Parts: sequence; structure tokens; C-alpha cells
Amino acid sequence: MWDSPDRKWSYMTLSAEQTLELHRCAALLGAGDLPAGWDIVPGSGQRRVAFNREMQLYYKEFPVRSPLERLKALLLGSRAARTRRHNDALLYAGIGAPTSLAWGRLKDGKEYIFTRESVGKDVAFWLQISLAHRRGESLVLRRRLLESLGVFIGRIHATGFVPGDLQARDVQARLCEDRFQFALTNNENTTMQRPPPGKKLVQNLVQLNLLPPADLSRTDRMRFFVAWRRQLRDLSDIETKVIAAEAYHEAMRRMYDTGKL
Repeated sequence: MWDSPDRKWSYMTLSAEQTLELHRCAALLGAGDLPAGWDIVPGSGQRRVAFNREMQLYYKEFPVRSPLERLKALLLGSRAARTRRHNDALLYAGIGAPTSLAWGRLKDGKEYIFTRESVGKDVAFWLQISLAHRRGESLVLRRRLLESLGVFIGRIHATGFVPGDLQARDVQARLCEDRFQFALTNNENTTMQRPPPGKKLVQNLVQLNLLPPADLSRTDRMRFFVAWRRQLRDLSDIETKVIAAEAYHEAMRRMYDTGKL
């Protein structure tokens, strides 16, 4: 019934039968059950996330957390609706993001969405892999990862997108013929501002820098930053230095305050 995971899915490719099957899975997952083939993704915070390895599909649940959130949903759209809208906008701009396949509302008011995401691992995983050996192929891989990531994030900012969530776990990467391909996986709070405000750029760079020096050296951070800077030609040298300094020191302060340093 389901095609090969290598096929490029979009919501237009689903048959009525496939769509109905996903909505049935949502009813079970929303009730706390696990349909065959589905596993809960740990560490997903307040929302329930499940993954089907065979179909390469994610189920993401969006509970309403407060009355203020209900008001925000009336003005800006629900969390699930914003996620779909931002995913679509990123994909339209040629930026890797999940493809929305089916969505709906559960009996208790929670919304859900099924997405197809590129097969890969998050950036935090790749950094850990490259730490195993700091020489030879692992060192080349690490440098390529950081430079490619800098280009990817810089292109996102140059296009006018400002991700609301941009820690290493929010960026998925896969290695394809010696080249990294990236995708943003958590786009509920992504916004579009052109040019992006310096404050927002600092915020994103702080999020990406929330890794201890043992995982990400100053040389690593500079390699990423130089590649990122090349994509933003409108930034002056003074702005660049201020953004770099603020992002680094704020990230170090936060990690110190939380005991990660």
C-alpha cells in the first residue's frame, strides 16, 4: 500500500485509502495506543511524537497548553496550522523541511499532523560521530559538516526566514555522495522578516552554539560562522563582529547558568 521510502511524497500523492488509514492511526495514537509499526519518539517535550520506520512518517500532536494559546490560534492559526504553513513556505523557497501529508483534530481538541521527513540524523548526532576520531576522514567530515551547515543557515537567513527553534537537534542532516543535505524539522515558530533583525540572528546563533567546548571548539564555531557570514552580504563588518561576539558570550553564559560548563 505504501510506496518506497525513496519516493518524494507530498499530500497530493495520498490516496483516499491511505489518508483514511493515517486518520485511524491518529485516533489510536491520540488515545495513547500504538498502532503496529509505530514507536514513540522520546524527548519530544509536551507534545506526543511517533515514528513509523517502514513508511518513514512522523506523527506530531499539538495539545492546547493555555487560554492564551487559544487566542493566538484565532489570530495566527493553530500550532499545527502554523507548522504546515511554515513547512510549505520553506519547501517553496527550496529549503529542506518536512512535507505535510495529512492532518486533523482529535476528539479532545488536540490537533495532529503527519509529515514525511528526509532520512537522516540531527546535527548533534553528526558532531558526536565526528568526535570519535579527531583526524583523517573524521576531521574532514567535521569540517565539511560545519561549513555546509553555515552555508545552509546563512541561506535561510538571507532568504528572510528566522527559525524560532534552531538548536542542533532541530536541523537534520544526511550525507549524500560526500555532500551534506539539511532540513529544518521544527518550524512551528518560524517567521519571515527581510532583512532579518540582528537580534533574531543572534538568537538563532546562540541556539546553535548551545554545545559545550568539548563538543564544539572555538575553531569549529568560527568555521561555521565564516561560512554563514558569506551568505549575508548586506551585513557590515562591524555588525558581523557584534553578532559573533554577542552570540558566543550569550551561549556560554546560558550553558554556565545551567551547569553545562
